[in-house]
Amino acid sequence: MQYDRIAALLAVAGCAIWGFATMFVRVADVFRDDLEDMSFGWIVPVFSLYVLWTERKELRASLGAPSFAGLLACLPCAALAFLGARGLQIRFEQLGFIGLCIAVPWAFFGRRTAKCFLFPALFLVFTIPMSSYLDVVTVHLRLLASSTAIAVLQGLGFDVAQRGTAIYSTGARPFNIDVAAPCSGLRSIFALMTLTAAYAWFSQTTWLRRAALFACSVPLAVLGNVVRVMSICLVAAWANPKFALGFYHDYSGYVVFVVAISLMVACGELVAHVADKMAAARAKKGGEGSKPPVAAEEASAPEPPVERETAPSLFRRAVPWIALAILCPIFVFQAATPTPHLAEAPTVELPAELKGYTVDEVAYCQNEQCSAMFPCSVLDGAAGEVKCPKCGGETAGCSLGERTILPADTVLIKRIYRSPHGHQFLVSAVIGGQSKSSIHRPELCMPAQGFLMRSPRNITAGEAKRPFRAIRLERPGMRPVTLSYTFFNQNGLRTSSHARRIISDTWDRSVLNRIDRWVMVTVLASNPQSSHGFSLDFPADRLALGRFLADITEEMP
Repeated sequence: MQYDRIAALLAVAGCAIWGFATMFVRVADVFRDDLEDMSFGWIVPVFSLYVLWTERKELRASLGAPSFAGLLACLPCAALAFLGARGLQIRFEQLGFIGLCIAVPWAFFGRRTAKCFLFPALFLVFTIPMSSYLDVVTVHLRLLASSTAIAVLQGLGFDVAQRGTAIYSTGARPFNIDVAAPCSGLRSIFALMTLTAAYAWFSQTTWLRRAALFACSVPLAVLGNVVRVMSICLVAAWANPKFALGFYHDYSGYVVFVVAISLMVACGELVAHVADKMAAARAKKGGEGSKPPVAAEEASAPEPPVERETAPSLFRRAVPWIALAILCPIFVFQAATPTPHLAEAPTVELPAELKGYTVDEVAYCQNEQCSAMFPCSVLDGAAGEVKCPKCGGETAGCSLGERTILPADTVLIKRIYRSPHGHQFLVSAVIGGQSKSSIHRPELCMPAQGFLMRSPRNITAGEAKRPFRAIRLERPGMRPVTLSYTFFNQNGLRTSSHARRIISDTWDRSVLNRIDRWVMVTVLASNPQSSHGFSLDFPADRLALGRFLADITEEMP
């Protein structure tokens, strides 16, 4: 092995550590974040290094000549990491880093060496925070857990009902349990997937067996979370709701996780047993004197060609230095990327008076077991100053979920507008802060409240033709309502497309080094006096919504 190649590799590694230093700090913050619940992430890089250590002999034997294909593979990985760093997209930066962990050894020592780094590098995928990114999956997992718990409780004779992801009972021990995002089971899935991947690597002998065992981790984690939610409901119904939602809720996850791990070990034994039986059957079918049974992929996979370093071409010898010349400046510039500046938020006010409408403010009960919403006119006071007339709890101008989940720098403004014809419009303006989690699509939260979303369509309002997305919402026991929403930022960009908003935001963060301040305005239209509720299929409702959106958009920037 040439010592100059080692020197070039050490230089690239040093620049990479410097360039990704900010990413390492942000990933550590994610591991400490209670909302992400990724404390298991600390052991992931340690395990990757341990795998490399256990295969150090194979790693030394695999060292070959430099590879131009590996050098080409480095370029998109470095570009993805650079754009992720510039745009504060930590997931893109992590994916680029993981790709470089495979591509750089490939460029310096060839394909066989890259193969040794394949599993340790891919195992680092479990350090990528995905729970907040996969909100749409979270909603379905929450609905699955709550629906299963309802079916079991009703089968046992309990008087319970479901509204979206919430389970409530008015029996002898009344309780209200909402399967919130942290209880969806998505975090348990990632934790068990990480553990199963590590267990499969050492307990199974072939890639096919490892993949089969790894595939079992998702249903096992989902099953474990469903059992946990169901057990919380049973404890609340049979014993004490406060105990169920307090002590038992906090510690029941450990019990379920132990059960899931036991099932994982049992699945590993089952996979090995089935694979051995299949191999024995193939050997028996082959007849006496056949070779000992081996795994199918081991029997069919050809031996990889050994890359010899004897007299490599001049161009191949230059590959490490080309990698040094390309990657090091990228990493250095990545480390020197300035912090994006936060744009000034646009001025947004919902009018306290609107011609042709009566205006009212909104109050939300902060008691999790109640969570009622009232117009302030029936409270005889402002939100936060009076108690909930239903349960006597504290009130606020936003719901308990909005107040606790949204970032602290998020601003919410809400008002109700009523027309003389009985139409009612609940308007919410959400002014986002520095975090992208300040604003999310209604399609991600409305299903969790038990709504079915029907007939989506794009509409425009006012002389400015401001775009809105309108969706009909349906829920059992409730008349249909219509939800409309639109987005705009401090530069006057207006859109109803979530994809366009994300693309624009990523471009501004990555290229312009600026964090935009987006505003989402939602209008929930209803008609309590109508038997059909509020639907754009009816001309009167369509005309009423168009007129109101035109009136309210005149007050927006």
